[in-house]
Amino acid sequence: MTMIFAQPSTDLRQPAATPHLKATATTATIAEVSQGLLAPSAWTSPKYLYDALGSKLFEAICALPEYYPTRTEAAIFARHGADIARAVGPASTLVDLGAGNCAKAASLFPLLQPAQYVAIDISYDFLSESLGRLQQRFPAIDMLGLGLDFFSGLDLPGTVRDSKRMFFYPGSSIGNFSPDQAIAFLRQVRANTDADGGLLIGVDLIKDGAVLDAAYDDALGVTAAFNLNMLRHLNLLLGADFDVRQWRHHGFFNPHESRVEMHLEARSEQLVRWQGGQRRFAKGERIHTEDSYKYTRASFVGLLEQAGFAAANVWTDEQQWFAVIHARAIRD
Repeated sequence: MTMIFAQPSTDLRQPAATPHLKATATTATIAEVSQGLLAPSAWTSPKYLYDALGSKLFEAICALPEYYPTRTEAAIFARHGADIARAVGPASTLVDLGAGNCAKAASLFPLLQPAQYVAIDISYDFLSESLGRLQQRFPAIDMLGLGLDFFSGLDLPGTVRDSKRMFFYPGSSIGNFSPDQAIAFLRQVRANTDADGGLLIGVDLIKDGAVLDAAYDDALGVTAAFNLNMLRHLNLLLGADFDVRQWRHHGFFNPHESRVEMHLEARSEQLVRWQGGQRRFAKGERIHTEDSYKYTRASFVGLLEQAGFAAANVWTDEQQWFAVIHARAIRD
């Protein structure tokens, strides 16, 4: 049976009436967005990139020739799937962080044979559609969908089975966190993992800056549309009046911080109002919308160890562009 919940704070016995991050913004959301937009260097959380349209645009990005992470990670699973399955073993509960269209996790079902699949994503509508289709393909697996903002904390309801939990975090989405934030988040994952569970995670590795620049600023402009759509989302969410035509996308690798940065740059001077505030942006002023940190194998293994995991296995592609890491929870 598939169950879709809007947010963990609602009554978990019933689907919530109002999907997460839809319609009227909460006081906390208004405060968070206002804090970022009014900062000396304006910023927003990358979670606001992922409304229903943003999720579909990201799905399109993953099919672009410049965007190597998706196909490289998929090739690692295809080549090393049997080894990964032996290392991980059958997972009673597979918890998919940032599930999106659920396709990556679904490809692992024959390998990991989960009894329960828990799909977590901030975009409630997109997740609901994806999980509904997946349940038809795998009716024997108990499926649970959570519209959860795990950037703010990983609070799982009691309906998530607590034995042999395997957390699945593909696509190098961990790069959206700074290293310190990543350690804090992974400690939350560890706290939700029993001694027989663990983590299967995709990590983007440091490589030539030109490859990274192209991956986040593609020739067709799909990544630009994805970034600009966040302004449309904020207009709907906060009643803001961003004129999307007056902004342009910038995506580039910052070697000093070992991260790709995405920004939106004002094409002209303009006053933007939203529920909770307003700001006059100068021509050329930017809003920092996303970071994607890149790691070496050793640096990320060290990060896992600080979070309470022991890195058991690392698989990479031939070019050493990407890594899939299975880490077991260190027994207390």
